[in-house]
Amino acid sequence: MWNTALLFACALLVAALPARAAERLVVATEGTYPPFSYHDQEGRLTGFDVDIAEALCRAMQAECELVAAPWDSLLDGLEQGRFDLVVASMAATPERQARADFSDHYYRTHSMFAGPAGRYPRVSPDDLAGLRLATGADTIQAAFLQRRYPRSRILLARDQQEALRWLEQGQADLVLSDTINLLSFLQSPAGVAFDYAGEPLADNMLQSEARIAVAKGRRTLLARVNRAIVTIRLNGSYDQINRRYIPFSLY
Repeated sequence: MWNTALLFACALLVAALPARAAERLVVATEGTYPPFSYHDQEGRLTGFDVDIAEALCRAMQAECELVAAPWDSLLDGLEQGRFDLVVASMAATPERQARADFSDHYYRTHSMFAGPAGRYPRVSPDDLAGLRLATGADTIQAAFLQRRYPRSRILLARDQQEALRWLEQGQADLVLSDTINLLSFLQSPAGVAFDYAGEPLADNMLQSEARIAVAKGRRTLLARVNRAIVTIRLNGSYDQINRRYIPFSLY
């Protein structure tokens, strides 16, 4: 009888203990890159990257705070410990790999030019010599243009949305960006006079795999992110998010 009473008392004590708090992670994205990350009409941060980040956090059983930050500050924030993860359609270039570790890919895509509809059917460096080519600074597209299009005038914007505004306003002849980001623009009222120019660009400099950035040395967190990517692929969350924003598979 004494043992039973003792066990019952211990059980009550354990039940009274507070539940272990969920791990808290700060996840950064850009916020100006539709349909991947942007603010809706109510000012809420949303998009493919945002929903993927939330699904990954659920799979890791972590409580996440999602924040938007300028593109050129994302890796700075990771290195300074302000962010735990960056989910921002980021390719793992050698320069970035020197500053952060990267997960397995979570989507693939291509880069293309966009410009006035029908005006630029060919987009080789010779075809675009002398033209104003815009893209976001510190992107793989920027490095590609600077290396491959030396006879064009390269305009580097704060982000891809500013580059597209330059196109709208006639300050740039063409914009180079991710095909899905361009699709969002071309389907908007602002993009009605524009279209893709030429074909998707096949070049080693334009890595087409988006990955999640983790601070250097956080190997356990990186492994958990990779497992979570597999989990959301298997449980159907990934496909649901994909269909919400894009009419074909990105994986």
